[in-house]
Amino acid sequence: MSGMHLVLVGVSALALVVLGGGGVAGIVTGWVAPWGRSRVLRPRLWGYGSLTAAVGGAVWTFVGPLNGPPHGSSAYVAWAGWIVFMVGLLVQFRAQRPGRGTLPPTLPPTTTAS
Repeated sequence: MSGMHLVLVGVSALALVVLGGGGVAGIVTGWVAPWGRSRVLRPRLWGYGSLTAAVGGAVWTFVGPLNGPPHGSSAYVAWAGWIVFMVGLLVQFRAQRPGRGTLPPTLPPTTTAS
């Protein structure tokens, strides 16, 4: 293993631990990072999504690109991890506040002459 490979493994592991830790904090206490508090409506659901994304990202990262060339069934396991990661991001997205749509234009009141 080269030195750069170890750096990539370390940075990836740190990022996934932080993502998973935020997910556990969201599940247990309802805490969300300050930059996401204004948008997250359901913090526990956001935490489950974050934890799911961390697990899927770990599987994809450490079975896929950081494990070397794909061989045998590891490629399928890595892609399954990628799909789990995307499902976690989708759950996080669903936990957020819906965007504000534009109101349809209102018509002026009509007067009827009889």
